[in-house]
Amino acid sequence: MIGFSAAVKMFFNRYTDFAGRSSRAEYWWVVLFQILALIVLSIPVGVAMSMTGGEFTGVAIVAALPLIIFVLAIIIPGIALYIRRLHDQNLTGWIYLGLIVASMIPILGLLASLAQIVFACIPGTKGPNKYGADPYGHNTASTFD
Repeated sequence: MIGFSAAVKMFFNRYTDFAGRSSRAEYWWVVLFQILALIVLSIPVGVAMSMTGGEFTGVAIVAALPLIIFVLAIIIPGIALYIRRLHDQNLTGWIYLGLIVASMIPILGLLASLAQIVFACIPGTKGPNKYGADPYGHNTASTFD
């Protein structure tokens, strides 16, 4: 099983890798990293906004720059990770595009968001599938094959 630091390192190393598979552990460790980073990077923005009476001034803009850069930096690897997560379940990555389009439609967007969470929670196929080897190393080959 993969740990927090290994998952984050793999997330950035596989920046544009839309092939292969990613385990649930890898996915959820990266989600935790993203949440923690967003919280930490949002604190200076909140402090700057409170110092200026809630106005988004130059100080708040400067404080928001690391947050903006981080968000922009994780868009592509985040998409790649989710597609690899779908591949782990032997599903096509095009499902993600359908979920994104569906999320732009009122009411259906809520269902699409819930579907994204469900897909992220479903266990991957054991053993190799058409997208690659099992990230956990399971081998479903029988002794008599």
